[in-house]
Amino acid sequence: MRKPKLRELAEAIRAVLHGPFTLKFPKQPSIPPEGVRYKIEFDEEKCIYCGACVQVCPANARAIIDDKEMGVRRNIHYQDSCIYCGQCVKYCTAQGAIRHTQKYDLAALTQAGYANEIQGELVFCEKCGEVVAPKKQLLWIAHKVGTLVSANPNLYLTLYRELGLLEDTAQRGETGPFRSDSLRLLCPTCRREIYLKETWGE
Repeated sequence: MRKPKLRELAEAIRAVLHGPFTLKFPKQPSIPPEGVRYKIEFDEEKCIYCGACVQVCPANARAIIDDKEMGVRRNIHYQDSCIYCGQCVKYCTAQGAIRHTQKYDLAALTQAGYANEIQGELVFCEKCGEVVAPKKQLLWIAHKVGTLVSANPNLYLTLYRELGLLEDTAQRGETGPFRSDSLRLLCPTCRREIYLKETWGE
């Protein structure tokens, strides 16, 4: 058995001749290997705020909050609760809106510093004011279905308004529902009511 002091001396000599075994972090960056799962970041251009990542997160490290007053949906990722399983990255509807990075230094001074958040515009029902869906989600679906977009009023109305091909129409009031109300942005409940109780010829 080697004597501990001799072994420590040999390691010290080896470190002098060949350099230390450890890295000079944090003075010099420590680059992790490829494929590791570190800090998760959003791609705000690709995210459609659908909430699929929230549904598949086993650690409840994600949240979707609709702020009706501001008219936005907040997509939040809590770094301190994340177990970096990669489920949100794998099952992201938009494929690439969430990604793992090589950033592993996540220390923050406050609890709020661990929250990673982006915001997207919401579309509201023109009759009752309830949330229909995020605007980017409707546009994403509209581009996915192509010419079939004409089958869904919410899709083609959102798309045509985004392209500047449609002007906002005046509100009719609450004396209907009228048949023409079907050509408005509506939640499922209001659209079902219009289809069942519409007033023909208006």
